[in-house]
Amino acid sequence: MLTAALSGCAGDESEEWIDQLEQEATNHEGVMESLNQTLYVLQGDIALLNPTIESLNGQIGSLDGQILQHISEITALNEQNTSMTMEIEQLSSLIFTLNESKIGLESEVVVLENARSSLTTQISSLETVKASLEVQVASLTTVNQELVATNANSADAILDLQEIAASLNSTISGLLETIAELENSPPSSVNWSSTLDVVIERGFLKCGVKDSQYGMGYYDEDTGRLSGLDISYCMAIAAAIGFNPDSDIEYVNTNADRFELLSNGSVDVLIRTTTWTASRDADLNFDFGAINFFDGQGIMVNLDEFPNADSALDLDGASICVAIGSTSAGNIEDYFVENDMEYQAVSSWNDGPDFANENCDAVTGDMSALVSMKWQIEQDGSADFEMAIMPEVISKEPLASVTRDYDSEWNEVVSWVWHGMVTAEEFGITSYNYQSADTSNPSIDRLLNENLGLGTQLNPLDNTWMQSVLSSVGNYGEAYDDAFCDGSYDGYSGSESMSSCLMPRSGTLNALESEGGLQYAPPMR
Repeated sequence: MLTAALSGCAGDESEEWIDQLEQEATNHEGVMESLNQTLYVLQGDIALLNPTIESLNGQIGSLDGQILQHISEITALNEQNTSMTMEIEQLSSLIFTLNESKIGLESEVVVLENARSSLTTQISSLETVKASLEVQVASLTTVNQELVATNANSADAILDLQEIAASLNSTISGLLETIAELENSPPSSVNWSSTLDVVIERGFLKCGVKDSQYGMGYYDEDTGRLSGLDISYCMAIAAAIGFNPDSDIEYVNTNADRFELLSNGSVDVLIRTTTWTASRDADLNFDFGAINFFDGQGIMVNLDEFPNADSALDLDGASICVAIGSTSAGNIEDYFVENDMEYQAVSSWNDGPDFANENCDAVTGDMSALVSMKWQIEQDGSADFEMAIMPEVISKEPLASVTRDYDSEWNEVVSWVWHGMVTAEEFGITSYNYQSADTSNPSIDRLLNENLGLGTQLNPLDNTWMQSVLSSVGNYGEAYDDAFCDGSYDGYSGSESMSSCLMPRSGTLNALESEGGLQYAPPMR
């Protein structure tokens, strides 16, 4: 009907147009039917996927629960690790304290054994005298029996000798009681043989040193030679007491056990970059001698880990290697606390290799040790990174010689040998000119030609002991030059003339007092 109506209005063209529209409508009906079928299929697929989605959502929820559980476990483990780390630090501190106590007790044992040996020797001597007197008494008794009628004086002599013998018996009894009570007596109340007498009788000096720090004590495997400021000090002591420094010294390499070795008598003197502190002086039963190097603690950093560091204050959060048994641990802790920074201490028996192997970001120790460490690492190429020593000096480290307590005569020799080397440089007296020095100057004459009361009654030093020192190692400046510089210093021109030094001396605490430093000696008189 629609077609008829339209054809009546528009003619043949309208009919064609109508046919076209009807055809398009038919086509659209096909597309719609196809789309309806596709929609039906998709709705079926969605219905199938819904359970899968619900299952996956359930798995996600389960995984979220597991993650929360693992986070809780990690938190608990971190708390346990922190607790265990604190326990380890407490145990390490306790072990260090116990070792310090052990060293002190061993030193007291050595003192008591020396005292007992000395008293035993005195008793033996007195018993010999007693026996001799008893023989004299017996002899005089016989004579008295023959001459009693004509010589009344013999009887008086016998009585006198009997009184002497009785007195000696009393003395011997007292000494025996002293030995019996020695364990409960303070070491300072008894006398014993000086280490100097023991060393002279033995025939060689046992010097506790370090053989791994260039400039202080270093063993060169290529030459087989020990050198350094500490080594020169040992040689000077040997020369002063009449030994040959080239053959009459046993160098004992020491580490964290250095105080124990001194305490038990394995070494006679310790000259091993050892810092003089109040607790060591008071608690360990040792006497510190002359300070042969004024040092201070520093920090050397791996610049790959802290590329912008030009100050120790740039090292917040760093891991720092610290030598076990050194004063460095307490000093570095104080420094970081005072500057409100954090760090991780890496306790090490071999701080240099540990630093080179990147077991820590930085390493701390005496400046002289850090300079030596840097030189050695650069020489052997053991590190693949650039390093730098920060400018801050965070502590005072006076490095001194050490002897056992209650051994003043030996400590005096050890100390005044060093003072003599400093005095010689102050006077411009060297290994080359000491034989022609102006001894009309009383001070120079005392230095070169007087004993000054040094030594023991049994083994006083020779009057020319300081000449032997100068002949062997020179004055302080020459020893410093041999340790840290190029060996060309003339010994009297001053530290500014010392060239090519691994550790410059000019302008430092180790310059002479006359040059603004701290090195000067008490009067040699």
